[in-house]
Amino acid sequence: MLAKRPRKRHLMRMVILNAHAHAAPLRKLARADVQVFDLDNTLYSHKYNLWGQVGHNIAAYISEFLDLEAAEARKVQKQYFYEYGTTLNGLMLKHDVDAEDYLDKVHRIDLSAIPADPALDQALSTLPGRKLVFTNASKGHADRILAKLGIARHFEAVFDIVSADFVPKPDPAPYDAFIGAYDIDPNCAVYFEDMARNLFPAKDRGMHTVLVQTDHEWAQKGSEDHRIDYITGSLTGFVAAMAGAV
Repeated sequence: MLAKRPRKRHLMRMVILNAHAHAAPLRKLARADVQVFDLDNTLYSHKYNLWGQVGHNIAAYISEFLDLEAAEARKVQKQYFYEYGTTLNGLMLKHDVDAEDYLDKVHRIDLSAIPADPALDQALSTLPGRKLVFTNASKGHADRILAKLGIARHFEAVFDIVSADFVPKPDPAPYDAFIGAYDIDPNCAVYFEDMARNLFPAKDRGMHTVLVQTDHEWAQKGSEDHRIDYITGSLTGFVAAMAGAV
């Protein structure tokens, strides 16, 4: 299904909820030099709730580190996330937390719920262009996820929160560092992300943007912004449609 609705400056916004899309608008995306993917709730479905495990670990870390009751720790967790982009960034700025220790502990999660995704693997095999992961999580976490999904072989590199000097998306700085590190022409790149606000700096730099829908209202906030070009309910379906349009 391909629906169109008007957006600012007489451009068109395309909402693709499954793989049955017109080939013409996707062919241009498929032929982009670089395909950029966020990690959590993007390369795998939000329904597996891995971030729930990470969130639990973050709250436990804060509770121990700041000697807070569980309820207070969760308040700090959410407050820092919304104010500083990531809870880690808030903890670093306010409490000088050891970032490496934090990342190691909060990403110790059970990945057994995630199945391999042979359909995504096949679609990525067909889709031309370089493929990169751009995430606020750690490289170790990303590597484990990619291996579990069975798609690690497709990705040239992971640009993680350490690579970004712990400055998280959507701050503009990591986008510029990412683009520079891999010599990317933003006008020839497509960026997939489940958090609407993280797409805005990418679009400001010239990238084509694709929002992957989840049931997290906070992640979808801003989805009506004109800087989001496409919305999809299925990353695998969207990538397969792109691959089929080549």
